Amino acid sequence: MQRKSFSAMPCPIARSLEQVGEWWSILILRDAFAGKTRFDEFQQSLGIASNMLTRRLAALVDAGMLERRPYSERPLRHEYLLTERGRDFRTVLIALLAFGQRHFAVEGGGGARVVDVETGEVAEPMLVDRRSGKPLVEPHFRIVRGKRSATAPVKPEARPESAGLLAVAAPSRRLAKGSDA
Repeated sequence: MQRKSFSAMPCPIARSLEQVGEWWSILILRDAFAGKTRFDEFQQSLGIASNMLTRRLAALVDAGMLERRPYSERPLRHEYLLTERGRDFRTVLIALLAFGQRHFAVEGGGGARVVDVETGEVAEPMLVDRRSGKPLVEPHFRIVRGKRSATAPVKPEARPESAGLLAVAAPSRRLAKGSDA
């Protein structure tokens, strides 16, 4: 079955998924943030087949998320290091971690969590705007589509309270083909 490519779509979410949307890729990046750099470390941590790991690592290198660098000449061995683009993925991993802890946590605790290094307190991650410090939630922020100016005011739209930041307005009523309204 041929996989659909999202690379030509204008949506940044779809284009990002084109690069890292396969679950092995996200888990490899998770392990890279945990300090793993070598093929055998990724394979042992993930229990992934070597051919699949080879493909996923190559795809992450091609996407600019990891850099492949030799660490041994005889035999030739490579390590995989996070690039600046790869390090930018940290926010996505923390958001996935927070979502997973909130909705799919293992009964009785356990698993990964974000903690304050000084106090050991468990953090409650949230996304905030770097400029204002405000949480990225409605009604203060909305995702706009298309080429709207960043400075143009966005008209408030009536939405259910639970619609959230990524909600889209209901599509306008479309005329059926052949109707002359």
